[in-house]
Amino acid sequence: MRRRLTNLPFLIAVVVPTLLATLYYGLIASDVYVSESHFVVRGPQRQTPSALGSLLEGATGGFSRSVEDSFSVTDFIMSRDALKRLEEEFGIKRMFGSEQIDRLSRFAGIDPDDSFEALYRFYGNHVAVTVDAADPISVLTVRAFTADDAWRINERLLELSEALVNTLNERGRKDMISFAESVVRDAEARSRAATVAVSDYRHTQGIFDPQAQSSLQLEQISNLQGELSATKARLAQIQTLAKDNPQIRSLERMVAATQAEIDGETARVAGGQTSLAKKTVEYEGLVLEQVLAGKQLETALASLVQARDEAQRKQLYLERIVQPNRPDIAIEPRRLRSVVATILLGLVAWGILSLLGAGVREHRD
Repeated sequence: MRRRLTNLPFLIAVVVPTLLATLYYGLIASDVYVSESHFVVRGPQRQTPSALGSLLEGATGGFSRSVEDSFSVTDFIMSRDALKRLEEEFGIKRMFGSEQIDRLSRFAGIDPDDSFEALYRFYGNHVAVTVDAADPISVLTVRAFTADDAWRINERLLELSEALVNTLNERGRKDMISFAESVVRDAEARSRAATVAVSDYRHTQGIFDPQAQSSLQLEQISNLQGELSATKARLAQIQTLAKDNPQIRSLERMVAATQAEIDGETARVAGGQTSLAKKTVEYEGLVLEQVLAGKQLETALASLVQARDEAQRKQLYLERIVQPNRPDIAIEPRRLRSVVATILLGLVAWGILSLLGAGVREHRD
């Protein structure tokens, strides 16, 4: 009786689990087929500031790799949205819950919960994406219970990921062009307003070019001053020779009229709020605004052309490095390794139980 009790922990910890594992993995466990593919999300080559940077860029195939974009694709593959698309197209719940799959492995086999959240947890255990930050090549691994199912799921996930990248490209192109067009519209409105302001100022003030008109009036003043000087010289000469000459009064009136005209023209050029000098300042401010608005419009148009050129290129794309394979044999479960692991764990458990039993007996003695 004592011998039986001594062997009981060994039977419970080692023999029984080994027999159950051998039975399950040898006769019951369903085959699991693994399909694997490799991909990378690439973008257009970015300009590098140095020759060394260009050399390094060329050594990586002429493209810059975006780890962030790879993580975006990874997040989508492992999302509920991707699972929903697969469920709609393939019937993942029916595929993973087939009665041909052993009850321990299939979906809702032991746990009767067949909700979408339970399916999502099951999906996360059979689909995995790994990304190496140092070498951002993503590895997509799909486990299914038939070779065709594993390949179809892997292939469809890659197609959905490519569609996601194309959607991101289209959205980026639209945003880029839309922003450039809005800048052009603002620049056109500013340029149009500046042109109208210059035209209105010319119309209301009755001038075309204050600077040119000032030059003409200054030239006219200069001519009047010359006439005034000649008239004064003639008047002085007559007054010296004949003080009673009747031409003196006429020349004096001519001098006064010429001086008055000079004063009036001078006031129009440089005196008061309505002078050409004041108008020139205002006019040149409006012209400067018109020139700046025109240059802004030219820059905006050039940016729009550049944005459209950029939109013609594909900003990102998913490149398949390794196509999804259609497995010809099931590599899981690893039956022999699982049985051996059960034996080793059982031996560890038996050793612990033996030590505990020995301690209890020694305490009683």
